[in-house]
Amino acid sequence: MSEIKKRFKAKIGNRTYTFVGRSSMEHMHAVTDLMNKQLNQLNQLSSSISYEDAMVLLAFNAISDQLKMQGKLDQIEKDNKEEH
Repeated sequence: MSEIKKRFKAKIGNRTYTFVGRSSMEHMHAVTDLMNKQLNQLNQLSSSISYEDAMVLLAFNAISDQLKMQGKLDQIEKDNKEEH
């Protein structure tokens, strides 16, 4: 990752956001694409959901996935320490 912060404009749903960070442009495009895909899926499942509620659900799901992955990583690290 680069040490220089960059601005990245992302169109998510029907809104444009500007993010500042050190991630590569490829990473930011991948995140934007995945967010739009998941936002479209939420809208297809519940067409009456508001944009704000869909974004909260998207964030909730992302944090839930992050916690699950962190738990798996913690378990792998624990298992590796026990082996050595």
